[in-house]
Amino acid sequence: MTRTRAVDHPDGQLRSGLTARFEEAFGAAPDGVWQAPGRVNLIGEHTDYNEGFVLPFAIDKTAKVAVRLRDDSTVRLLSTFGDQGMVDAELAGLAPGSGTKGWGKYPLGVAWALQQRGITVPGFELLLDSDVPLGAGLSSSHAIECAVISALNELLGAGLSAEEMVLATQQAENSFVGAPTGIMDQSASLRGSKGKAVFLDCRDQSVQLVPFDAEAAGLVLLVIDTKVSHSHADGGYASRRASCELGARLMGVPALRDLALEQLDDAARVLDDTTFRRVRHVVTENARVLETVERLATDGAGSIGGFLDASHASMRDDFEISCPELDLAVDTARANGAIGARMTGGGFGGSAIALTPVGLGQQVRDAVVRSFAEAGHTAPDIFTVTPAAGASRLA
Repeated sequence: MTRTRAVDHPDGQLRSGLTARFEEAFGAAPDGVWQAPGRVNLIGEHTDYNEGFVLPFAIDKTAKVAVRLRDDSTVRLLSTFGDQGMVDAELAGLAPGSGTKGWGKYPLGVAWALQQRGITVPGFELLLDSDVPLGAGLSSSHAIECAVISALNELLGAGLSAEEMVLATQQAENSFVGAPTGIMDQSASLRGSKGKAVFLDCRDQSVQLVPFDAEAAGLVLLVIDTKVSHSHADGGYASRRASCELGARLMGVPALRDLALEQLDDAARVLDDTTFRRVRHVVTENARVLETVERLATDGAGSIGGFLDASHASMRDDFEISCPELDLAVDTARANGAIGARMTGGGFGGSAIALTPVGLGQQVRDAVVRSFAEAGHTAPDIFTVTPAAGASRLA
């Protein structure tokens, strides 16, 4: 059984640095500190669990974990964010649905997934510090999971490859957390590279690192966090996945990845309207990913704006995962100079991205903030991102 216990955590008494804060909280130094980044998905939404193509990249906002192994089966978790108290759990009783709440379910889910692979996981103490915005569609939960599995993989000498760690964290998400996500977010976080987007084939996990240099094209990639929080563990994400699986089954293909653009006319005759539109989004989105990769290689970042726009329209109209705040962010950015914009992430809230000429970046920011105020929405948080390195050990 997992329980939450309040602890004294006076920030004013903590020394600087995550290692020092760990010592203050747990009474001894950690075995090490690891980090894993959040991600922005440039294009390719809801294609990953359909065995298709995605093009995300790791960003310079990360989850950091200081970890020390214990000689018993107790796990103790603490976050630097807010006054959340210590989370205590026993590995012996760890199972899906065991009552784990809040952010603690992510490191515990990783420990559980490692156990399912026959890896002996002892107790451990962990201090989390993350600047990946929560609920913003930038994969804050996967950043935590990837940092934790990087730490445990090394400390336990488990020898898991990046591909194996991707599948273990997916199992943690799917079976322990209860979110039916694919493998895109973990792949970007674990396999990302500075200056590169991660072109991932979600069927065989093959990766091609594709240069994405907005600056060379005179552009910046703005992230517009709408402050509309979302959760992959709710019913909207699961229902979209179920529709995709139904569409593939009725069309007689192993996954929607196997359905060609030319078969959409047949799909329209076979499927009900809602299922058809879900299928059409996935099939056309796969095509947009492939075209984006080709254009980046031949013409650079300045040539992909139209694919971003088309992706958003498809998610808004066919997959129906946008919301008024996301649509306003995208429409306002485009009207004020962005060459392409789209929502990014699983949908139902979160963030939009806007590929924008450097000289118009402030104009787009100001216009989006103004439009949100006029609509009575919470003020968005707007910042730039560039492709960053993937998970690594810091200390």
